[in-house]
Amino acid sequence: MLREMFVGKLHRATVSRTEIDYPGSLTVDVELLERAGIPVHGKVQVVNINNGARFETYVIPGEPGEIIVNGAAARLAQAGDRIIIIAYALLSDDEIAQNTPIVVVLDERNRVVAG
Repeated sequence: MLREMFVGKLHRATVSRTEIDYPGSLTVDVELLERAGIPVHGKVQVVNINNGARFETYVIPGEPGEIIVNGAAARLAQAGDRIIIIAYALLSDDEIAQNTPIVVVLDERNRVVAG
């Protein structure tokens, strides 16, 4: 049996800007993605700490410090909002026993402060 498990997250990322006319996705600093173990084009859940909105999308690589909410999801966030970006994976029971999720905590400029 496979179970969907939390495997990595970027905690308290700050939205740099929103792009409503972009055709979807979440642009994230590629180095932050690598640090959290989130693959480019991987599916993520985004939780907006400021307004409680939650949505799912996929990530695309961005420049250092960038966190851009694109497309329709841009209606759910604004520049300066703090968000949590969570990645999940389907794991077997054996893999679950070995899974240690990666948590990367960011400051208001999307610099790593822990993890």
